[in-house]
Amino acid sequence: MAALVCVARIGAPHGVRGAVKLWTFTEDPLAVQRYGPLTTKDGTRRFEVATAREAKGHLVATLKGVASREDAERLNGVELYVARTRLPATDADEYYHADLIGLAAVTTADQPIGRVAAIHNFGAGDIIEIAPPHGATMLLPFTNAVVPTVDLAGGRVVIELPAEIEGDDPDPT
Repeated sequence: MAALVCVARIGAPHGVRGAVKLWTFTEDPLAVQRYGPLTTKDGTRRFEVATAREAKGHLVATLKGVASREDAERLNGVELYVARTRLPATDADEYYHADLIGLAAVTTADQPIGRVAAIHNFGAGDIIEIAPPHGATMLLPFTNAVVPTVDLAGGRVVIELPAEIEGDDPDPT
C-alpha cells in the first residue's frame, strides 16, 4: 500500500445543508480539491470535495454524498488522506512530514536516540515525537534549533537535545 499523507481534517458542520469546516494541511488549502478522492487512514471510506471556499483559518466545503447537517456532524474529526505519490514533488530542502516517520534520530554528536514516531501539531507549532529503544517517547519542538538537519537520503534527523535531556542518564545504575 502506498504511503498515505494526511491532507485535511473535517470539522464541525457549517450550515444546514451538509457543508463542513475543513482544516487543510497543505501549502495551498484549495489543493485538496485537485487530489481526487480522499480516504480515511484505513481506506474504508472515500470522500470527494465537491466545492470549497476559503474562510477564516479553514475551508468551508461540501463533500459528495453529504447532504444534511446530521451527515456532516457524523464526520467531525475524520482525517482525510491521499497517497504520497499523488502529491507534488518537494524541493531539495523540503519534505512531507510523512517522509520523516521511521527515520533514525541522532544527536549532533551522532549518537542514536531513537526513531521518529510522529509529527504532531496541537495548534502552537509542530512537535516531533522521538521513540527511543527503551522508555517513554520524547516530544520536542520541531524547529530549526532543535532539528537542525533532516537527511532523507541518509535516513536520519539530527536532534539538538536540550541540556536537561542530554545530561540525563536513562540508566543511573
